[in-house]
Amino acid sequence: MADIKIAGIMRAGAFSPNHIGNDASILNLTAEQLRKRGCEVKIYSEEQLIAGHVNEDIIINMCRDHRSFPILQQKEDAGALVINSGYGVENCTRERMTRILLGSNIPTPDSLMVNTNEVVTQRMKDAGMTKVWVKRGDFHTMHKEDVTYVRHPEEAQEVLQEYFLRGIKRAVINRHIEGELLKFYGVVGTSYFHCFFHFGSRDKNGTDEDKPRFDHEALKTACLSAADALGIKIYGGDAIILPDGSFTIIDFNDWPSFAPCRAEASAVIARAILSEIKAHNAKKTSKK
Repeated sequence: MADIKIAGIMRAGAFSPNHIGNDASILNLTAEQLRKRGCEVKIYSEEQLIAGHVNEDIIINMCRDHRSFPILQQKEDAGALVINSGYGVENCTRERMTRILLGSNIPTPDSLMVNTNEVVTQRMKDAGMTKVWVKRGDFHTMHKEDVTYVRHPEEAQEVLQEYFLRGIKRAVINRHIEGELLKFYGVVGTSYFHCFFHFGSRDKNGTDEDKPRFDHEALKTACLSAADALGIKIYGGDAIILPDGSFTIIDFNDWPSFAPCRAEASAVIARAILSEIKAHNAKKTSKK
């Protein structure tokens, strides 16, 4: 496989809030796994991609800079293999993601998509929304303030005003779901699916045995449906498990850090990438 040349594109630091090292680690480990399998992998920054320095026809990437999206999409349209797809990564920006998940019947919170300069208090009251999460709609999260929990419509209005003053034009308001937070990671085309309850404080919150039981396979199926709807292969996110065992997906991310399961996941991701390369090459050959 020495003739397989792959470009690996690092995520720009601005889009890795508190996770710069973790995001770099999963891409580097995946690159090492691919090198062990005979591939040549060169690592680039998003700035190098944007500057036109990436010429490989196989691209694995963690890009989230909006300037990267059209470049990845153009390369994909020209026949390059891009994982995750530039179209899929763009779909994971907050407002697009919310609209796609809601439109695909994925269990996800009731939401309002709004301009940050509009009055939303009455809309929220009409929708029966009190406790909500206000999230910037245009980008992936860049600062902790980009996702804010509020307890009543008036407080939500204040957050929107702050967003407007920061130059953020669009926001998503998600209904708050009471339950236990579960984090998940998966790779399309494989059986790999890792999930665990997130403990803010293990002493306070107890152990997994104290948490509500849920249908693991049903959650995995919902996540695969979400990944398919968004158009990504390597994914992760958050779900809320309700006391009755039902679940709601509250966040879905393109190529997360896989921090708690990085070593195992990197090998799975590498094998999935090689499988995609094989299928891609076979498709090109069949067209000749």
